Amino acid sequence: MARLPKLPSLLDRKIYKTGQTRGADDDQIFQNRVGRNSTVLIPFAVWVQIPAIRALPYENGFIVLVPPRDYFETEGQDLTRHELEIGVNALVYFERRDEWLQFNPDQYGFTPPTSRTAPLGGHFAARIANTTSENDARINIGFTSTGLKGAGIRLYEYADTATLGTTRIQLEAAFWHAVDAEEKMLTAGMSEDEIRRRRTAVLENATQLGLLDYGRLEETRILNSARELVCPLCLEPISAAGFLSRLPQASGRERHDLTVTEINLFHIQELAYGVFNHRPYNLGWGHHHCNVVCKDAGIHPTLEWMANVLRHNRMLN
Repeated sequence: MARLPKLPSLLDRKIYKTGQTRGADDDQIFQNRVGRNSTVLIPFAVWVQIPAIRALPYENGFIVLVPPRDYFETEGQDLTRHELEIGVNALVYFERRDEWLQFNPDQYGFTPPTSRTAPLGGHFAARIANTTSENDARINIGFTSTGLKGAGIRLYEYADTATLGTTRIQLEAAFWHAVDAEEKMLTAGMSEDEIRRRRTAVLENATQLGLLDYGRLEETRILNSARELVCPLCLEPISAAGFLSRLPQASGRERHDLTVTEINLFHIQELAYGVFNHRPYNLGWGHHHCNVVCKDAGIHPTLEWMANVLRHNRMLN
């Protein structure tokens, strides 16, 4: 696609960030807001229970996290039947203090890893919270250095580079179906000619890539029957202004670093182990508060829960 007029920076950044994972702090094993094609962390139980995830060619590799009891007691030290080897594509991962005390890695000569890709250069990582009642300090070992902070991303957040590209195209195409998209882009600094050129090119590209099937977009609650962008949960038409305005903050509780806008990325089918739902026709734009309510439960279970709440409050027959 030829070079196009630029979108307003806040909107451009929002579309770009759909290819990044959710946040994580230093006390978690996950990386903080990195690309969805980064190294994938796979819980050992998921690796064993869902064989299909082993066949996926993860672009930046994977690491299987094996609980100490599974390694030292249940499975023993032979993981080859699961196509795993500690220090190569798997780590013993400590989260519980009692397991740390029982299976302390020092007694086995285990060392922390030095790489996210095979071979990992070490055998274990640990993220164990402090317990104030016992005055036990927090234990954070492995993937804590500045250049190697966080071991990888959550398995269900993964998407390859090609998928990230197509989803961004479809998400911008969906944006241009907001009820007042052109009007709001004018007030945000784009000219009429820039809006026409960008909107036309994006919609044509989306059509050529098979990303603008209006029947599917309506079925998946991304657009309505009038081809307007809607929130997938409440189905209210979305104003483009929500992409450019930050959430209002309660008086006295303001935060200078708040970056959440009124409209957020919305997964239609929720993220879950065993499926990869960051994909075309499964991503829309929705209200921040609707997204918070929905969380990881999924749209239809959330609607059922909301209906029950209304019935209990005698607001539904």
